[in-house]
Amino acid sequence: QDQSFNFSDFPWTPSQNKFLISSNKVFAAGFKSIGSSANLYTFSVWYYNISGNNTLVWSANDDSPLTRNSSLVIGDNGELRLINSSGQNLLPGQPSATGNRNSTRLVLEDGGNLTYGNWQSFNFPTDTILPNQTMKTNGTTIRSNNDKFIFQNSKSLVFNSSQYWATDNPFLGLESSGKVVQANGATLVSSDFGEPNRLRRLKLDSDGNLRIYSFDLRSGEWEIVWLAVQEICTKKSGDNSSCEIKIPLGENTKFLQLDYVNFSGGADQSNLKVQNFSMCRSRCLANPNCLGFAFKLDGNGYCVHQIDRLLFGYWSPGTEVAFYLRVDKSETELSEFRGMTSLLETTCPVTISLPLPPEESDTTTRNLVIICTLFAAELISGIFFFWGFLKKYIKYRDMARTFGLEFLPAGGPKRFTYAELKAATNDFSNLIGKGGFGDVYKGELPDHRVVAVKCLKNVAGGDGEFWAEVTIIARMHHLNLVRLWGFCAEKGQRILVYEFVPNGSLDKYIFRSTPVPSNESLAQVPNAPILDWNIRYRIALGVARSVAYLHEECLEWVLHCDIKPENILLGDDFCPKISDFGIAKLRKKEDMVSMSRIRGTRGYMAPEWVKMDPITPKADVYSFGMVLLELVSGVRNFDMQDSLLDNSEDWYFPRWAFDKVFKEMKVEDILDRQIKHCFDNRMHLELVDRMVKTALWCLQDRPEARPSMGKVAKMLEGTVEITEPKKPTIFYLVDE
Repeated sequence: QDQSFNFSDFPWTPSQNKFLISSNKVFAAGFKSIGSSANLYTFSVWYYNISGNNTLVWSANDDSPLTRNSSLVIGDNGELRLINSSGQNLLPGQPSATGNRNSTRLVLEDGGNLTYGNWQSFNFPTDTILPNQTMKTNGTTIRSNNDKFIFQNSKSLVFNSSQYWATDNPFLGLESSGKVVQANGATLVSSDFGEPNRLRRLKLDSDGNLRIYSFDLRSGEWEIVWLAVQEICTKKSGDNSSCEIKIPLGENTKFLQLDYVNFSGGADQSNLKVQNFSMCRSRCLANPNCLGFAFKLDGNGYCVHQIDRLLFGYWSPGTEVAFYLRVDKSETELSEFRGMTSLLETTCPVTISLPLPPEESDTTTRNLVIICTLFAAELISGIFFFWGFLKKYIKYRDMARTFGLEFLPAGGPKRFTYAELKAATNDFSNLIGKGGFGDVYKGELPDHRVVAVKCLKNVAGGDGEFWAEVTIIARMHHLNLVRLWGFCAEKGQRILVYEFVPNGSLDKYIFRSTPVPSNESLAQVPNAPILDWNIRYRIALGVARSVAYLHEECLEWVLHCDIKPENILLGDDFCPKISDFGIAKLRKKEDMVSMSRIRGTRGYMAPEWVKMDPITPKADVYSFGMVLLELVSGVRNFDMQDSLLDNSEDWYFPRWAFDKVFKEMKVEDILDRQIKHCFDNRMHLELVDRMVKTALWCLQDRPEARPSMGKVAKMLEGTVEITEPKKPTIFYLVDE
C-alpha cells in the first residue's frame, strides 16, 4: 500500500501485490486480475474495501489484458509506460514527467483520478464517470464493458450506429450530491439527491442502460438511483432482430393495426409532418417500399414510415404509438396486438355480464306438477348423497390443501401457517391499518423480522389460484414497491405478509391539519417531521418510477387502481414504497365492481371510472397527478376549497392550480404553507414547477391526452420538455 509511484521505484509488476491508495482511503489503483483468471490483469482504479474490491471505475487496458510478466515503469525520459509482454505501451495519452523526472509521481487523488504530471485518467474514461469528473460536450465518450454500447458526446446512447436514447443537452458531469449538470444549466436529480454519506458513480452497464449508482455506507450495498432508459423493452438486441419481407406485395394492400408496437430505428425511416391519419396512410400506400407506418393520436401529426425492413421492434404500453403493418389484401390472419382489454378484465375488472331472463313457457299445470314431483325426489336423494360426501370432504380437505401446497417451487414466497401468523401478531392484537382490501397488523417473526400482516377480504379462487397470483406479485421487485415475503392459505384465510415500512404512510406527513378517513390507515406517526422540497420531489419521482414499472416493465402488466397517499409508505430516509399493488387481481369480480363504482376513493378516481369508459393504465396516471398536487400543496384535494374559503359551485382543484400556474404565473400560491418559507432558490423553483406542470398533464380529462407513467417519470426528471396542457374541466365524485 503506497501513496505514490515514481522514477526511483522498481518496475511495478502484477506479482508484487502492490497498489496505490488515495489519502481518504476511498480508492485504490493497481494491477487487477480479470474475473476468475489468475494470469490476466488490467491496470485499474477501484473502490477500496467496498463490495469486495470488485467495483472498478477505470481501466487502462480493457481491450488488451496483461500477463504476469507485464510492468508499469517510468522511462529515462520520464514517460510513464504500461508495458505488455510484446513491449507495447497500453497507457492512453502518453503520460510524461513535468520538469524533473525524479519529482514527478503517479498519485491517486481522493476523487479517484489517477494523475502523473499533466496526464490524468479522468481524460480517458472507460465505462464510469465519477463525481466532479468533467465531461466534454464534443468529445467525452464512454463504452460499456462488453464494448457493445456507447454513450456518445455526453448526450446519446448508441448501439451499432443506431441511437436509442438521447438528451438535447449534453452532460457536463456528476456532482457528489447525486445531481447531473447539463450544458444548458438544467439538472437531472437522482432519487437519493442530497443524502449525505453516499458514494455515487455514473456507469454505462453491459445491458446498454446508463445508471447512477449510490453506495449506502450503512447497508453496505449499491443502489440504482437514476437510469436513462425507463422501459427495458426499448433497449436493442443484435442486428438479427429485424423483419424483412420475403414475398413481394401486390398492388392491393391493406394495413394491420398493432397497438403499442413500434420499430425504433436502425432501418431507413421517413419522418413526416402530416395533418391527419388518412394523409399518413395514403403516403405510405403511394410508396412501394413502405412496409408500414407508426402513428400517434396526440394531435401533433406524428407519422413515421418504415422503408425496406423493420428493425428493433418491441411492444410496450409506454410507446403511446400504434403501428400499421402493410400486408396483402388477401391476408386473413388477425392481429394479436389489440390493446390490453383481456389483461384489464383480470387485473382491474369493471363490468359484470348477467344472463338474460328465460322466456315465458307454455308449460301446463299438469306438466308442472310432474316436474316438481320428480325434482323433489331427486332433491331428497341428493341431500343424503351430499351429506355423506360432506363428512368425508371435511375430513380430508385440510390434508389435501397442505399436501398441494407442499410442492411449491423453490424461490417463491414463503408459505406461513395460520398459527405462525397468529403467534407473530400476538393473536392479531396490534392493528396498524384498515382499508378496502382488509385489515393490517404488525408482527414479528421468529427470526426477529418485523412484518406487516394483511388479512384479505372477499378473495376469489382456490388455494392453487391464490398461490399463483401471489407468486406473480412476489416477483415484482422494485426499490419503490413494498416487498411481499409470504402468504397464508389455510382454513379459508387469505393472508399476505409484507416487509414492515417503519415511517408509515405519506398522508401523515403532508396532511397535518386534515382528519384521516375512518376506513384508512390507523397507524400514527408521533411528531412526524415536515418533509422539505427535496424529499417531496424524491417521493414523487420514486412513485412515478414504480408505477411505470408496474405498467410497462413487469412480465405481467398490472394496474394499481387505488393510488393515494395512504398507499404510499415511507421507509428509511423517506424512500417511498407503494403498497396494495396487484391485490386487485385477488379480489372477486363483483367486489371489484362494487369498489370501483360505489366505494372508490373520493378525489383520486379518474373520470372514466364514473363514465363507465374502458379502464386503461391512464386511470393510474390521473390518480398520481392528484397525489402530485397534494404533495406540493399539503392539503387534500377535496379539502382545498374549504381552506381557501371559496364557496363557488364550479370550483375544482386542478382547474384552480392551472389558473395559478399558467394564467396568474403564481405557482407560490399552491405551495404548502408549512414549508413555503423554504422555497428560496432556483432549484426549488425548478422542482416545484416541474411537479405542478406534470400533475396537470396527468389530470387531463381524456385518457389519451395523459402521458404514460414512463413519460411522467421522464417529465419529473427533466429529460423531456413540459409544454402547456389543456385546462382541466370540472370533475368530482359526490359522496354517497
